[in-house]
Amino acid sequence: MKNEKVKELLTRGVDEIIDKASLEKKLKSGKPLRIKFGTDPTSPNIHLGRTIPILKLRDFQELGHKIIFIVGDFTGLIGDTSDKESERPMLSEQTVKENLKTYIKQAGKIIDIDKAEIHYNSKWLGKLKYMDIGRQANSFSLNEFISRENIKRRLDKGKRVSLRELLYPLMQGYDSVEVKADVEIGGTDQRFNLLAGRDLQRLYDQEPQDIITNPLIEGLDGRKMSSSFRNTVNLFDTPNDMFGKIMSLQDSLIIKYFILLTRIDLKAIKKYENSITNPRDLKMKLAFEITKMYHSKKDAELAQDYFIKTFSKKEIPSEVEKFKPSKYDIVSILIESGLVPSKSEARRTIIQGGVKVDGIVVKDVSCSVARNSIIQKGKIKFIKIV
Repeated sequence: MKNEKVKELLTRGVDEIIDKASLEKKLKSGKPLRIKFGTDPTSPNIHLGRTIPILKLRDFQELGHKIIFIVGDFTGLIGDTSDKESERPMLSEQTVKENLKTYIKQAGKIIDIDKAEIHYNSKWLGKLKYMDIGRQANSFSLNEFISRENIKRRLDKGKRVSLRELLYPLMQGYDSVEVKADVEIGGTDQRFNLLAGRDLQRLYDQEPQDIITNPLIEGLDGRKMSSSFRNTVNLFDTPNDMFGKIMSLQDSLIIKYFILLTRIDLKAIKKYENSITNPRDLKMKLAFEITKMYHSKKDAELAQDYFIKTFSKKEIPSEVEKFKPSKYDIVSILIESGLVPSKSEARRTIIQGGVKVDGIVVKDVSCSVARNSIIQKGKIKFIKIV
């Protein structure tokens, strides 16, 4: 049974292992390994894309290994551009503090926080001196950095690449030195940074960590799941929102979501794949499973019932969230209630017919809404104006 778990550990949700022979040897030794994962609080939410490596942490934890969860309160200020086509702006300390308030609680929905080591990397990165940074930087060449595909594209287009961005891999790499990581987990876009950890561990006379990279996952619009694209399913989404968002997923991503974002048995998933007759039914199963993972079975059942009533049967739910706006024009209500993030998004949604008032599509952006009216945005979001 344990051998099967180890096999799945090294294959499910895994794109590449560096160095696989070394990691297999460590696992066979029976020694508890120190498994590192770090995340920067660039937004307040952990979304499903970020749960892929955290689920892998749980797999290791269930086999008796030590989880090292690093919150990048320092690296979050600097900004990692590994997956960006433009320079990521530096965040303020206040923004980072606000964003990280619930990070541990969110991660605790997946891993056992009480059995994990939690670190904030400002503890050591904030104390480094120029001499330390110079010594670390000497382990890398500029050619190595600018050969990365996204950096090369930016330079070819004449876009700015700041020296700050060159330092980020050193910071992430030094985290591995401080926590004496045996293994680090991260997305494929993090490969350069993960390898930096191996180089810096050698510099500090430590055995280099092995690396597991996980594939990235597409969001609700088919692009990479990212808070920047607003195409995410977040762990703190309400059960109804979580269920509804997953039901809007492209059919081609259903099996990928099952494999990477759940821990349903792979043999069962293979059966799902071979017996797909109605993708909507399988998507309903996926939505139920993920909602159950991050809320409860009861919440998932209620969310499924809500979805069927509001979408399939086109009914207005019996219980609708009440909202008292400061202004009663449709644009202000959409923004204040959080149904849309901006005025431009509100206007666009209205003009495209995505908003109903008391069941009637409204396309007039200057429309006023009366008290006791029910506003519907999209297929499953409702509020009652009071």
